[in-house]
Amino acid sequence: MVAGLSGAGLLFSGCKSAPELTAANAQALILAKYDQTAAVGANIAVDDLGMRQGATAKYWTRTTIYPNKFWADFTLTAEGKKVLKLQKGGDMIQWRPESADDTHYSVIVVTVAANHLKAHDLQDAQDEVLPGQSTVKGVAFTESVNLDGVPAPLQDIAHNPGNKLSTKRQADFVLVDGAWKVQAIN
Repeated sequence: MVAGLSGAGLLFSGCKSAPELTAANAQALILAKYDQTAAVGANIAVDDLGMRQGATAKYWTRTTIYPNKFWADFTLTAEGKKVLKLQKGGDMIQWRPESADDTHYSVIVVTVAANHLKAHDLQDAQDEVLPGQSTVKGVAFTESVNLDGVPAPLQDIAHNPGNKLSTKRQADFVLVDGAWKVQAIN
């Protein structure tokens, strides 16, 4: 009987279980996945308030005002060209709101500082099911735009209403050769 129990102990001790997937481990794996992609500038929607903030920061100057008094052209300054570029290219912002009190009009600028996305506020890993995979975990987290290296006035514009700097995401992890690997980020 004793020999039978010790044999069963050997059988069970030889069985390996999946390593724990902690929030810190999941975050490190997600950040490593992000670091494998090219760093990019952040898209920033610039509304009327942002246009005033950008003019104060000397990122652009008004070069033309049109007869309707609410259309204008703004040219990027040398300082502006150091920190941002226009999504459509060139160096001229063509400000064309529908009316003088159009609060929804905006243009998109892109930061020159290129960064990788950030992952934070990770939830505990949950067991998941993915076709063709035997051991899967899912982790909900917040993905954020990284504004490191972006000057404070441009960061202030980025924090104006209309800009989405973070998104809720789900990372799926699969166990490959005894180690967790990011399968997908949705």
